[in-house]
Amino acid sequence: MMRILFLQLFCLVLSIGVVAQDTQRLPEGVHRPNYGWIKVKAAEQVDSRIDPPNWWVGMKQGALELMIHHKGIGNYIPYFDYEGVELISYNSGENENYLFVQLMIHSDASPGAIAIECRREGDQSIHFSYPLLERSTDEQRISAIDASDLIYLIMPDRFANGDETNDSFDHLHQKGTDRSKMFFRHGGDIQGIINRLDYLEDLGITAIWLNPIQQNNQQYESYHGYAITDHYSVDERLGDLELYKQLVDSCQKKGIKVIMDVIHNHVGDQHYFFQDLPFESWIHQFHSFTKTNYRAPTLMDPYASKADKDIMSNAWFDHHMPDLNQDNAHLSRYLIQNNIWWIEYCGLDGYRIDTYAYPAQAFMRDWTKGILEEYPDFHLFAETWVHGEGIQSYFTKHQQWNSEKDNHLRSVTDFQLYYAINEALTEQADWTSGVNRVYYTLAQDYLYEDPFSLVTFLDNHDLSRFYSVIGEDLEKFKSGISFLLTTRGIPMLYYGTEILMKNLSDPDGLVREDFPGGWKTDAIDKFEENGRSLREQLAFEHVRTLAHYRKNTPALQKGKLLQFVPEKGLYVYFRYDEETTVMVVMNTTKDKKEVTLDRFDEVLNQYQRGKNILSNKWMDMEQNLNLDGFQTLVIELD
Repeated sequence: MMRILFLQLFCLVLSIGVVAQDTQRLPEGVHRPNYGWIKVKAAEQVDSRIDPPNWWVGMKQGALELMIHHKGIGNYIPYFDYEGVELISYNSGENENYLFVQLMIHSDASPGAIAIECRREGDQSIHFSYPLLERSTDEQRISAIDASDLIYLIMPDRFANGDETNDSFDHLHQKGTDRSKMFFRHGGDIQGIINRLDYLEDLGITAIWLNPIQQNNQQYESYHGYAITDHYSVDERLGDLELYKQLVDSCQKKGIKVIMDVIHNHVGDQHYFFQDLPFESWIHQFHSFTKTNYRAPTLMDPYASKADKDIMSNAWFDHHMPDLNQDNAHLSRYLIQNNIWWIEYCGLDGYRIDTYAYPAQAFMRDWTKGILEEYPDFHLFAETWVHGEGIQSYFTKHQQWNSEKDNHLRSVTDFQLYYAINEALTEQADWTSGVNRVYYTLAQDYLYEDPFSLVTFLDNHDLSRFYSVIGEDLEKFKSGISFLLTTRGIPMLYYGTEILMKNLSDPDGLVREDFPGGWKTDAIDKFEENGRSLREQLAFEHVRTLAHYRKNTPALQKGKLLQFVPEKGLYVYFRYDEETTVMVVMNTTKDKKEVTLDRFDEVLNQYQRGKNILSNKWMDMEQNLNLDGFQTLVIELD
């Protein structure tokens, strides 16, 4: 009887927790959808549009497919006469509200407007004017992102509210802001980021990555940007297309590059092409809601079941996020063209590819190839939230065992090094664990064509904040930052890490809190030194010092890496080029340690002294080093 009562009480507490979380996530009167199999049925009300909304002459790839969405347009035949542009073919979808028109824009085409007339016997013609624009000839417009950069990840809704007039719109599903609820809109926007560019420049940031800024007109939980409902517009609560372009231009004037977050795996269920499906095969369909198993190893597992592979790649991320079927050729072209359009329109510098392992991998290879053919130096890096170096490297270019399926992708998010450095600062060193995991992870860099292009990080918008993971220990924090900014790869810093923002990701909304000072009503402004506590200021200065040192030290960007096997929790490595050698000494134990330097004579025998970059003091490199618990030294050898 007592056991039954306990179970009943446990279930009650659990249900209260679910209800409490639902009130955080769901506006009053809104419920989670529960989709089954969806048949194609032409919508009665259709907003007329063409995607892409414009194109350019002079593109390397002349082929273009227009997706026209208009009531009954699939029953019409398109005609036009425009010099240098050829109509290749056309076809309707399974839904009469769509017409797909394939064009070839030849090299002799001039900018202008294509007058498209769609005819149907017995009916009045439908007319469209399609803009062809002059392509930018500025060769400096797009800058490659590489190991010389420090990326700063910003969730726009949670960083700063620069324009309170765009906080809510009556025609959007979710209205208003509520900063007391972690899954509601808070009001941060693009103008807020523009207003804080001086702060980022002072911190030493050279590139920003924003979580998706496209329209997310969902009924609930749309603040994060990953449930896109219009691929060609900026969410009005963040700004508009021209303001986003102004952000890109303003950043580039300050030497800050801009990375857009793109999603090919899913959309929001309020997207117009989900509400009015062009084809039944436009999305992956199940007779009842089916969630992905998140098991990326099924893609390369020689023993994987077909059922597990299907659930991994085809099932949905969430009830309100339909899973796209990139095997549909029209959808495939739609996504590739959309991403080319954003680069060309805004002059972006890079893409971060969300949930890279989940879409059809043949499509991802085609997508990457298509982007790089148009923009050979454009930087692409993919989210590969997986476990194991072999699994992570599977998704990168020139795998030694999988070259016939070249992914063309050089860079991914380095989750393996993230796991390793977190373990190094939270677990005791053993043969393969603790700091030794860092050594073993880097020792497997032979799996990558270019490990220096991997994006390294301590936390992000999906993960527990680094400061909380390490038990809010400032010395551990400094060690983690020192490692991030001196090891190989392209480092990424999550917004607020530099001021010790904290929380564990249970749920993830807790690690997406507002940056204090980003709202006029905030009592404290941590964008300013006088708003930070002493501990926060020490953390900020540590990040800024190393960020600027790294920015001015090529050896820490593209210089070689030499590491020594860790011993008794001590890890020593060197970054060097022909001009500079930097020694990093990490004590990953709580105890004070003396470091005997003769072990490192193959590097140190030519140096007598070094400068401690963090204290700006000279050190005698012929004497042993003494480190406090969890202290890390960064020494430029002289």
